[in-house]
Amino acid sequence: MTQSQNSSTAPTGPRAAPPVASAPDRGPAGPDARILEAAMRRALDLAAQGPAHGPNPRVGCVLLDAAGRTVAEGFHRGAGTPHAEAAALAAARAGGVDPRGTTAVVTLEPCAHHGRTGPCADALIEAGVAAVHVAVEDPNPVATGGAGRLRAAGIPVATGLLAAAGEELLRPWLRAVRTGRPYVTLKLATSLDGRVAAADGTSRWITGAAARAHAHAVRAQVDAIAVGTGTVAVDDPALTARTVDGSLFEHQPLRVVVGHRTVPDGARLRGPGGPLLHLATHDLDAALRELGGREVRHLLVEGGPALATALLAADAVDELHAYVAPVLLGAGSPAVNDLGVTTIGEAARFTTHDVTRLGDDMLLVARRTDPAGARPGTAGRLGGHTEEEI
Repeated sequence: MTQSQNSSTAPTGPRAAPPVASAPDRGPAGPDARILEAAMRRALDLAAQGPAHGPNPRVGCVLLDAAGRTVAEGFHRGAGTPHAEAAALAAARAGGVDPRGTTAVVTLEPCAHHGRTGPCADALIEAGVAAVHVAVEDPNPVATGGAGRLRAAGIPVATGLLAAAGEELLRPWLRAVRTGRPYVTLKLATSLDGRVAAADGTSRWITGAAARAHAHAVRAQVDAIAVGTGTVAVDDPALTARTVDGSLFEHQPLRVVVGHRTVPDGARLRGPGGPLLHLATHDLDAALRELGGREVRHLLVEGGPALATALLAADAVDELHAYVAPVLLGAGSPAVNDLGVTTIGEAARFTTHDVTRLGDDMLLVARRTDPAGARPGTAGRLGGHTEEEI
């Protein structure tokens, strides 16, 4: 249960200030609400330094002494490395600080399971921390339970401190864990009139160098990139994440092809880059569940129109990245095929999250707004498309 966020200890003295509305009840005496919020913001900044890709969440931890001073901090650097809490405790000890009696401010509920490392909840208990403040409760059924374990050991735990910021940081990971399928980002690179290729099929390059560099940086942050077999046949993509000078980023996402047609032996997808996974199916739900079972948390879909249309029609797109160039083609392939929309009220609508200028191009990032009662992760078959089109 989340502790009440409606009460706080009134500050005293010349530094008195109203309690911060977003801070939870801190329970026992300790750092005041302003200090806790500042510490959580720092923990979130630390967490953001961890890798966005991979099966594990990005987590940051700050340790405060009884006076509210930061004595150590840490963040999770990726699979197989110490978790944020363990890293902060190690940093404290390395600096000659006994963590006993400190307050741990953590972006995600400490885990309670044995993986490559021991449970973070146990590490905090053994260290003798006095209290723990958490932004987001862990929905992962494998790892959850840390707050309960801490409370059972007599350590107060308050959750919900800057929860919205914590949810934003962990957005793809949280959705994937909660639904059992990846967070799906659909990339579209189009002319002003919504074309992805000219009438003769040429498409390189509609957008400019800055937009393409940004798109490659996004590739380097996701777990997998997907295209349909039609795109493989027409464009022969490599689906690698490349730097501005053309070299490969250290992290290369899994390359996923959806559809029944085979990937040719000489395809660029079989060259340098991430592993190749061919999902010989037209069943989107099965494909997404398969990727979820492989711990793919964030899937970037780059086309073509048939796959994009099927995902949109199945309400399986969580986020749109629309790169729009100031180019008019007038004819050619559209970014999206018929969605079955016959009136404006049936339009697939998203909420604008951000708009960025990239050279002469614009990037619109829009996100789905889940209707009340919607079933998470709903997806269907690639209905209406022939094998030759996908």
